[in-house]
Order: sequence, then structure tokens, then C-alpha cells
Amino acid sequence: MFKKILIANRGEIACRVIKSAQKMGIKTVAIYSEADKHALHVAMADEAVLIGPPPANESYIVIDKVMDAIRQTGAEAVHPGYGFLSENKLFAEALAREGVAFIGPPVGAIESMGDKITSKKIAQEAGVATVPGHMGLIADAEEAVKISREIGYPVMLKASAGGGGKGMRIAWNDDEAREGFQSSKNEAASSFGDDRIFIEKFITQPRHIEIQVLADAHGNAIYLGERECSIQRRNQKVIEEAPSPFLDEKTRKKMGNQAVALAQAVDYTSAGTVEFIVDGDRNFYFLEMNTRLQVEHPVTELITGVDLVEQMIRVANGEELAIRQKDVKLNGWAVESRLYAEDPYRNFLPSIGRLSRYRPPEEVADATHVVRNDTGVYEGGEISMYYDPMIAKLCTWAPDRDAAIEEMRVALDTFEVEGIGHNLPFLSAVMDHEKFTSGNMTTAFIEEEFPDGFDGVDLPNDMLRRVAASAAAMYRVAEIRRTRVSGRMDNHERKVGTDWVVSLQGQEFPVVIDADPMGATVTFKDGKSHRVSSDWVPGQSLAKLDVDGTLVVIKVGKIPGGFRMRLRGADMKVFVRTPRQAELARLMPEKMPADTSKLLLCPMPGLIVSVAVEVGDEVQEGQTLCTVEAMKMENILRAEKKTVVTKVNAAAGDSLAVDDVIMEFE
Repeated sequence: MFKKILIANRGEIACRVIKSAQKMGIKTVAIYSEADKHALHVAMADEAVLIGPPPANESYIVIDKVMDAIRQTGAEAVHPGYGFLSENKLFAEALAREGVAFIGPPVGAIESMGDKITSKKIAQEAGVATVPGHMGLIADAEEAVKISREIGYPVMLKASAGGGGKGMRIAWNDDEAREGFQSSKNEAASSFGDDRIFIEKFITQPRHIEIQVLADAHGNAIYLGERECSIQRRNQKVIEEAPSPFLDEKTRKKMGNQAVALAQAVDYTSAGTVEFIVDGDRNFYFLEMNTRLQVEHPVTELITGVDLVEQMIRVANGEELAIRQKDVKLNGWAVESRLYAEDPYRNFLPSIGRLSRYRPPEEVADATHVVRNDTGVYEGGEISMYYDPMIAKLCTWAPDRDAAIEEMRVALDTFEVEGIGHNLPFLSAVMDHEKFTSGNMTTAFIEEEFPDGFDGVDLPNDMLRRVAASAAAMYRVAEIRRTRVSGRMDNHERKVGTDWVVSLQGQEFPVVIDADPMGATVTFKDGKSHRVSSDWVPGQSLAKLDVDGTLVVIKVGKIPGGFRMRLRGADMKVFVRTPRQAELARLMPEKMPADTSKLLLCPMPGLIVSVAVEVGDEVQEGQTLCTVEAMKMENILRAEKKTVVTKVNAAAGDSLAVDDVIMEFE
């Protein structure tokens, strides 16, 4: 077995690989850019080598620099993670010349399957159904428009060497095809060093289901079930689960056998994923094969008990697979939520900064449930603008789907992240959405269910009452604490009343609290009551309460006259007042937000790529104003209405903070 491996990656996947290597008794080497000097993967590894400046194209994807790190440390093998150099045949060839093992597939498989154009041709020749499209190279935007018309809109423009949603655009007309072609090329060149683009038919209302394959160099290949990856935003997976709630055993076996056949056709070894698009009748079409470990691999590990990273290392070491297809059993259900540094209240635009608080739920693993958090950050660390915005992959497992989802609900509510924008509220909202809980979702789920973006959740009335009861009980505890501290009376409990009015989410709930040493009974105006017990004390940012025998987890912050409470996707100001205070509060005018309708504000920290207008220009609704790049993604900002540009404050190359004024209008 290898004595030392180098991980040619960063973040959570580097940490993930290090864990398996440590379990196997293998020493690890991390590489890092100047921006990652204090990163978690650097601290976890046995050795670490600085390889360059923050931009990935000056550090992590510079093959010569990675090879120098290998030579310096004497690493015998390299695990590439995903992204960066993981599907780069030149890197695999460089390792082979150096006599260093690549913990991944052979160069031939990378070349044929890693390139989406070539892989589709091979799949067609192998008799695998593929989505209609143009597999050849596309010279320019006008040719892209011509091809798109021939295929028929809508079409998908994709980077040939791409992955992770980078370099992908959906076009519904000529203008979008023309514009999307250039943006896709730019993103592909920036992320992968390869700007080739191909076009295929975009199938509406599809499911995205993928098969995990594992093969060795001795002719053995198996599939480890499927993953449902249909919850996507901007072609980037957000929530995955295994198995799929849609597939039956017959379809699963058919897809699995095709995936294995395709892998064997290119002499594939190591872990890989064959992605399919599946329609409502369970017809499936080959999309691509990812010749690497997938981001969502943990859910497969949780339902099969197979450590995929360990298997990749063993295969690279020349070992034969110890498991056969008959040994693969799918046990229970697993769900993965991707925690991103992006602000759901700002249309999911990237967010950077310091993690002033980062407290994941406690990881557990027993026969009834599992909570697993794959992460590459820590409290006090920085989220950089230079890399992918993923913070963590939160996974839960339980014996069935409903239980796994409930475990995820609690885990998300327990997860504390402060200092940056993040998508925890949105993930919680999905877990409670009827289309998701029923399993009746497609890749259009987010587009259809959140067409105007995400602005929080209005909790259902039964949950709202439980929160109101919790807030009243907690406020009483806080009032007792304040009375004790002030020393206003020896018998402090006499100073704390029993009648309160809880205001939240536009509703008022008059309540009466009857407290005892074990908790409090909160009775509402209609006579119904809730029993609340908890060990929460003022100052704690997380409250775990038992409300009528049900666990309620709330993130808590103090505000004048109440709390800021966050749970299940809702972010609420909850006021607890005496009846008289509530009466007076109703007379207070509502504070209106500032008018920014005549300003174009930078929606995220980022770099201005281009400015498309000048002072005095008349712009039309939907017209491009400028392009901002952040975390390897280009974001086109458009005019919301017809107007005239009166001032431009930024130019290409400028770095802006969130809400900086880019331009002004009349």
C-alpha cells in the first residue's frame, strides 16, 4: 500500500480524502495557495506545500507546480478530488511519466469519457440512448445560433471539459444562444483551461439520476445504486439523495448495467459516475460520464457502507475489488444538502467573508440514524472569492426516506453559520416542500416553485403556535434572569407577569404562562395550550425545546422586546410584550426601506468583467448593463426598466463590495 499520497485539491474534498487516508494509515500531503494558508485541509494533512497565488489558474490547476510539490514530498500517489485537475489527461500523463500513481481512471478513459463530446459519441456507438445534440466544435456565436435553431429551442450550451455547473447556459432563443455561448466559453476557459462548447437539446421536466460505478484493473466492475440529483439551481446540484424515490428495481438494474457496460467499453478503473436524464415514463438518456469522485458520493457511501475513497486508493494500488455486484445491498435512505456561501435573499449570489460563527450539528452514527458533515472550513476562517462557494455537505441517513428527511430538518436547524450569506434557510424550505417530500420533483423544481427567488418561509399555523409558545416560555426565563441581576425584589418571580402577547409573522397571540420547575404551559386565547420544556438560558444562540413531546430547534438572537428566531427556513422577529405594550406597539409607524430603484448595486463581492453602457445611454428593460465575476461564475446584471444612465462608478477590473453603487439612473 502507498505510504504517502498528495491531495491535489482543497476545501471539503481534500479533507474528505485525508480522513480515508488516515484511516488506512497513509501519510498525506496538502497543497495550498496563498489564500488557503490557514485552511482546514492544510492543518489536517501531515505535510503541506505552498504552490502559488490565490487564483486557481496560478496555483491549483498549474500542473508543473503540483508536480514540484510531489517531488518535494516524495508522494507515491495523487488523489485529485473533483474539479481542478481531476479530469485533466495531461496531469494524469505527467504523473505517469514521474512514476506516481493517479488515484483515478487511466488516461484513455479520461480522454474519452472526460470530454463530453467524445463520450457521447462512444455512448452512441455502444447503443446507449443519448440526448439529441451537436457533438462537433462550434466556431463562434453565430454558428451556435444556427445549430440551436436546427436542434430546436430550448438548448443547453455546455463546456466540453466542464463540470459542477460551470460553463453551462440554457438558451430559449437566438439572443440567449449568442450571449450564452460567449459566457460559457469564458467560464470554461477560466475554470478548466478549455473553452470548447457543445450544444444539446434541453429536455424540459426531466429528472437527473446518476449511477455510481466502481471498477478495478482486473476486469471487475460494479454499480452501487443511483443518486437522485434533480434539485438543482443554475444547473448546480443543491440536494441529492440515494436511492431515488422515482426508480423501480427494473429501471435501476437496467441503468446500472448500461453504466457498467459503458465503463468497461473504455477500460475504466476507479470510481466514476454515469449521469442520465430520466423522463416521467422512466425512459433514460445518457448525459455524460464523470471520471472522478462526485461531490454527492457520501449518500452512496451511507446506503451501501462502501468507502469510495478507500476503494479508489486500493484500485490505484493494483488491488482487486473485494466486493461483487451480488454483495451490493441498498440499506435505508440518505439525503445530502449542500451548504453554499451564497445569499438566498439576493437571488443566491455568492457571499464572502469571515465565518464569525460556524457550529455544525454533532456528527453521529448508529443503527437508527446518521448525521455526517463533510466540510473544509472552521469558525474564524475566511470564505474566499477565488473558489467554489461550497462550505459543507450535510448528510443524514435513516432507515426510510421520511425519517432521513426529518433528520435533515433537525440538522439544518441545528447548523449555526454567521458572518456570511448562506443557503441554510433555503435548504430547510425544500425539506418541508410538498413536492420534495412526496418525491414528485424534476430538475425544474426550484425554477417552478421559487420563480421569484427566495424570500423566506411563512411557517404554517401549527408550527407558528409552537414557536410563539416557545418564545413566551423563553422570554419568561429571560425576564427572571433580568430581575435577578437587577435585584429589584427578593421574590423575583412576582415581578414576572403571566399575561403576554407574542407577535410574529404578522400575527398576534395573546397567551397566559403557567410555569413550574419542569417547564411551562402556554395557553392561547382559544383555550388550547402547549407544554414547553427546555434547558435554554439567555445568551445561548441555539435553543432545543420539547414542545408537546416534539423537538423544536431554533436559532436565537436577542432584539429589543423579543428575539430573532430562525428555523425551518423562516427568519422572524418575535416580540413578547405585555398587553399594554402590545397595544402601544400597534400605533407605531412602520419603517420603510430606502429607495434604491435608481441605483445599480453590486449584488455580491466580485470583479467587474465588463461595463456595457456609458453615461447618457438610454437602456431598455432586460438590456445588459455589466458583468460581475465571483467564485468562478459570471453574473450578467440587466436593466429592470427603460431608463437613462446618469453616472457610471465602476470600470472593468474593479473589485467591488456588496451594495457598492455601480451606476445611477435618472
